[in-house]
Amino acid sequence: MKSNKLVAPGSKAAVENLKYEIAKELGITLGADTTSRLNGTVGGYMTKRLVELGKEYYANVEKNK
Repeated sequence: MKSNKLVAPGSKAAVENLKYEIAKELGITLGADTTSRLNGTVGGYMTKRLVELGKEYYANVEKNK
């Protein structure tokens, strides 16, 4: 049974877009022929970008209180 529920239904498409955007920036073509190391690099950059977006969001929330 799958227990992961999306909080924001549009988030899956947004994360997919982010993945391909970052891969393009890094010059990596995602797919079965790409090494797991390169695919992992994309995932690492995605995590960094999402953390930065979260920090910016909460900094603005605090600023606007």
